Amino acid sequence: MEKTDIRFPKKEWSVAVRINHWCMVSFIMMLVITGIYIAKPFTYLSGETYYKFLMGNTRFVHILFGVGLVLIFIWRVYLMFFSRFHADFKDFFAFTDIKNTIAQIKFYLLVSNKPAEHKYLYGPLQSLAYGGLMIMLFAMCLTGVILMGPAHSAGLTGFVYKLVKPLENIMGGLAVVRVIHHILTWGFILFGFVHLYMAFWYDCVFQEGTVSSMIAGLLFKKKKH
Repeated sequence: MEKTDIRFPKKEWSVAVRINHWCMVSFIMMLVITGIYIAKPFTYLSGETYYKFLMGNTRFVHILFGVGLVLIFIWRVYLMFFSRFHADFKDFFAFTDIKNTIAQIKFYLLVSNKPAEHKYLYGPLQSLAYGGLMIMLFAMCLTGVILMGPAHSAGLTGFVYKLVKPLENIMGGLAVVRVIHHILTWGFILFGFVHLYMAFWYDCVFQEGTVSSMIAGLLFKKKKH
């Protein structure tokens, strides 16, 4: 009897990781939109000056979602080490398997039709990309807290700003911190486009439900039957 490929569902992502993922996506999108406006306002409201507070409101929304992103980032780091479904901090080092990393590069460059072995939750290049994303998130949160600090001399924000003030001086002052914060914004935009392209490409090639897996948490792996 001829063997046929049957797809079986396999749990890939926990509920916590999926919620964290979509919160991070929505928060970053809102921060990018408001951040671009703050950097270069492209519209002005008509009427008397005392009626206009668009920039103030935009900055408030930006700070609100920025604080939310800091909390989401801390939660994601916690899940890396203490998730009951999988402690996936090791998955961020999948790229250290050099042979497997080279195999994946060859596959993506269409030099080889054999994909890399999926030993970890992330593929080799995927682990590099997500590891880089975590570093960018940390830098974005840190520079954001520094930029928010000068407007607050008391409370939790004022206390945190006193802790990070030395880093502001090391970076070269608020002007340099702002430039770094702005450059990181475009890094997130670039990452978003590449991430979407690769997710849909991988789904089309392997037909395992890669895109929907971040909603349902399941991948559909082939097995001979």
